[in-house]
Amino acid sequence: MQRRSFLLALAAPALLATLGAGTAAAQADKPIRIGITVSSAGTFALQAQSGSRGVEIWIDDVNSRGGIDIGGKKRKVELVKLDDRSDKALVPRVYETLIKDEKVDLLFGPFGSTLTATAANATETAGKFLVIWSASADSLYKQGYKYIVSATQIAGSLLGQPPVRALHAMGVKKIAFAYLDEPFPASLTQGAIDLAKQLGMQVTMDEKFANGTKDFNILIQKAKASGAEAFYPTAYEGDQMTIARQIRESNADFKAVVLFYASQPQFLQQAGKDGHYVFSETLLHEKINWKVTQGLNRAQMIERYNKRFPDAKFPADFQTALAYGAGVITEAIIKNAQSLDAAKLKDAAVKLSGKIVTVTGEYQIDETGKQLKNEFAVIQTLPGGLEVVYPPQIATAKPVYPVPPFAQRK
Repeated sequence: MQRRSFLLALAAPALLATLGAGTAAAQADKPIRIGITVSSAGTFALQAQSGSRGVEIWIDDVNSRGGIDIGGKKRKVELVKLDDRSDKALVPRVYETLIKDEKVDLLFGPFGSTLTATAANATETAGKFLVIWSASADSLYKQGYKYIVSATQIAGSLLGQPPVRALHAMGVKKIAFAYLDEPFPASLTQGAIDLAKQLGMQVTMDEKFANGTKDFNILIQKAKASGAEAFYPTAYEGDQMTIARQIRESNADFKAVVLFYASQPQFLQQAGKDGHYVFSETLLHEKINWKVTQGLNRAQMIERYNKRFPDAKFPADFQTALAYGAGVITEAIIKNAQSLDAAKLKDAAVKLSGKIVTVTGEYQIDETGKQLKNEFAVIQTLPGGLEVVYPPQIATAKPVYPVPPFAQRK
């Protein structure tokens, strides 16, 4: 089977039809083609598919308004979506297919830093603009890439810091860290460790673990033996569900546990009581409402999600919001650039820094395209539901600290 046929056959389940685009002969009337890959299976499937739905909400909204104005002509948006199967070895080939065979105008990244790092090489080589909606590893912005922009996802070195500030405010003095040995968890953890030390907290453990790890008991017991009051292990969602269960099964009574994804709908549904009293982060919660200057607000986005995806297994989450917000930023960039040229899009993206607030918060990038704003709120999963516990100005409840020992929980 030829290379193109193989890739399109592989991607067939995820290939989207044109979203309302016509077949006008003139270039000005042609749809703006945006390429993206989404994981149908594997480590990143849940998050990737959630994000994909956010992009589709944005495209539906854009096309309902007639499209994006370039040179006085409204051009609708067409999404070409292929499958990367959570496989970083496959990503470059699929992005090359989007660029060379599908002839997309610009691209959205896949989910996460691991896959986006390989996608960026392909898009940069081809001179195409890449909109990043989830990858946060700081290393991405040290490669000298000219045409990447993180539209909504804050840099990893900043992403993990809000829970540390919250724990410090609660009185935590000793904290143990563990992280999956991949760019996103490593970057998040390093930033959190740096802040903990700056705040005078003692880092009692700094351990990494390999992809594919299923038994976390040694790490849990090591963290407990280190004398840590708080345990902060970072990985992707599936691993964090396992960690939560194994902490409970081993009766490892930390005063606080931080699991980044613990407020996600799918985590809450599958982890159940294992996730009670855990601290996490999110950008999307009914009690977090930014004063949006462009795009839909939180309530409007949720309403569109429910109508567009009535049979979705899980409700909208912060990945949905990040990807939707990235679409809103992309629309503003194109309008201001009045072009689909990568250099002009990047220039417009930088000039728009500090001037837009989307559903996920403030947009602000540096010259490398690294996102500096969109800071997450800290959530605690209480038996009665989720509560915002940090920062104080948007908190809906005081944190429960120390958390009840497992023996005292119902």
